[in-house]
Amino acid sequence: MKIDNYKPDFMVEAVYQLEAKSLMAQGISAVMVDLDNTLIAWNNPDGTPELLDWLDEMRKNEIKVIVVSNNNHERVARAVEKFDVDFISRAMKPFALGINKALARFDEKPEQVVMVGDQLMTDIRAAHRAGVKSILVKPLVTSDAWNTQFNRWRERRVWKKLIARDGEPVWKDKLD
Repeated sequence: MKIDNYKPDFMVEAVYQLEAKSLMAQGISAVMVDLDNTLIAWNNPDGTPELLDWLDEMRKNEIKVIVVSNNNHERVARAVEKFDVDFISRAMKPFALGINKALARFDEKPEQVVMVGDQLMTDIRAAHRAGVKSILVKPLVTSDAWNTQFNRWRERRVWKKLIARDGEPVWKDKLD
């Protein structure tokens, strides 16, 4: 396992802390974002006022927001319909399939996109495979769906290796 494949380019506490001006300064025109525990809590599909404000800021600044989720089409469609965002379902992260589909569908170049997610093993790994920048965020809730718990166990092992090599990670409250 090549440990750099799992190292995020940036670490921000929450997706809502990504400001449009900071994204634009990085040359970012689209944010691909994981759904569960990144955009919305996996057990609370209604989102939060912070989410609505963040989506509004992205729209005002013409930054596309695209959900890239491993969930099935019906689950993702139901979750994002009230937020009016585009999505790719069954993304097959940690593979690049979903990100590559989104790049093609929305006519984006890898260097103008960032993938935001809460898991090293899926979101960050897929971003590296697709050649896009990655941002790790803290999960919105501490509990996980059953199928994510195995990834969290593997993730703890990867974190130990990253910390041994690079030191403790530093979470920021904005991209700058």
